[in-house]
Amino acid sequence: MTMNTQGRPTSPVSAANQSVDTVSGSKGLLQAEGLIFEIGTQDTTGVDLPTPKNRTGRLGGVARKQPTGLPGLSEPQTVRHYMRLSQKNYAIDLGLFPLGSCTMKHNPRLNEKLARLPGFADIHPLQPQATVQGALELIDELATWLKTLTGMPAVAMSPKAGAHGEFCGMMAIRQALVARGEAEARKRVLVPASAHGTNPATAVQCGFIVDEIKANARGRVDMESLKAKLEKTDDIAGIMLTNPNTCGLFETDIKEIADLIHAAGGYFYCDGANFNAIVGRVRPGDLGVDAMHINLHKTFSTPHGGGGPGSGPTVLSDALAPYAPVPFVVKDEDGVFRLVEDMEGDAKESFGRMVAFHGQMGMFVRALTYMLSHGADGLKQASEDAVLNANYIQARLKSVMTPAFEGYCMHEALFSDAFTADGIETIDIAKSLIDEGYHPMTMYFPLVVHGAMLIEPTESESKAELDRFCDSLESIARRAAQGDETLKGAPYLAPMRRLDETQAARKPVLKWTQPDANSVAAE
Repeated sequence: MTMNTQGRPTSPVSAANQSVDTVSGSKGLLQAEGLIFEIGTQDTTGVDLPTPKNRTGRLGGVARKQPTGLPGLSEPQTVRHYMRLSQKNYAIDLGLFPLGSCTMKHNPRLNEKLARLPGFADIHPLQPQATVQGALELIDELATWLKTLTGMPAVAMSPKAGAHGEFCGMMAIRQALVARGEAEARKRVLVPASAHGTNPATAVQCGFIVDEIKANARGRVDMESLKAKLEKTDDIAGIMLTNPNTCGLFETDIKEIADLIHAAGGYFYCDGANFNAIVGRVRPGDLGVDAMHINLHKTFSTPHGGGGPGSGPTVLSDALAPYAPVPFVVKDEDGVFRLVEDMEGDAKESFGRMVAFHGQMGMFVRALTYMLSHGADGLKQASEDAVLNANYIQARLKSVMTPAFEGYCMHEALFSDAFTADGIETIDIAKSLIDEGYHPMTMYFPLVVHGAMLIEPTESESKAELDRFCDSLESIARRAAQGDETLKGAPYLAPMRRLDETQAARKPVLKWTQPDANSVAAE
């Protein structure tokens, strides 16, 4: 019987047989690797060059007089060091990345290829606009797609991340209130309890006061709580709401919420982090949204995670369009594209400039390539498949895990820890998933669900891969329900065992210190 048909047990007999110590520290093909300081030595270099003769330094009194303290490595040592480190990372190209509310989807290689075209990759932000007409046209066409998909009349392309896009939308709201002469009076922004943490942070950054709205038993905005907040309307600036929300649910009262906020004199900011669930199915503009950022690095397939480049264009309603930031692209009657960079003419009411240059060109190319290669019907199908995959996971696991809310979900399935035995925590399930070869899903978020586990499979995963993931998680869930104490020692198969995460967060060791030679010798 082959290994593929035989499989392997997922329940360890004991903790002892899960961890195999080796002389080298390596485990099979997973090589042990120390810090770069521990590998190299400070008194050697990878390349030895003779001291130049008959030459004097040109640095004068600023020439280095002490060693840099950096290790010297040969080329093979350097290559192996970073290759071994890369093997300790999890990536979307390695397996299913179930992080909820993050949309970690496959990045088509076609997008990467086009982003590296010299005409896009090699241009300089200070080039004359006449020499970058193709890039400006691409930005304009991408903007047209974004406006069409959202049903919004305007879009600011310069924000460079999701939170930056939030900032853009809230600054536009603030500028609209300034234009109305109500900026000082209207300071209150309503934010649901399940919101992303960036929402209240952005509101505060823009000078607003955050007022939290409760969630109801269905995981959505509690309308009675909202209406109570609106009994006093003269200080309402707006609302920041994610839809679908962070519980993976569509806000069924969204239109009424928009109407209530507008009647109170405020504006409706929608967090677009979960736009991947509704592209081609719902246009936010039709729901009464005034501003919404769009994560190109989530919804439209750009490398996401690990601090990679992002892009967060923000679509705006007619009420906020005049206050969009500069610069923005316009097409003159002669067909020439140009950037409007000064706050005059069409931009006289703009809230100003957010960044030195206009957006993130590599992200724009990738996003438009994704749109053109999928087409309108393909984008709609991708969203439908993302919702289908999430509901499949929820259906597969609801017999052994506890769904946070009844009914169907949208693009992500949310579970609570109610099924676990006493003594077994959510973190134990997360660490055990590492032994199964998976990055854990989003844990303990949203905060409105106790021991939350938020899973977003996206449309990228096949049924076979979803089953493989569900089989692993189902096994762990059964052990958690039975109170299997071996879960508390996981992970056993990772390069590093479980750390004291509280101490690591409070007292991180951020600097390598040369060990004392005498104490090492004594040991």
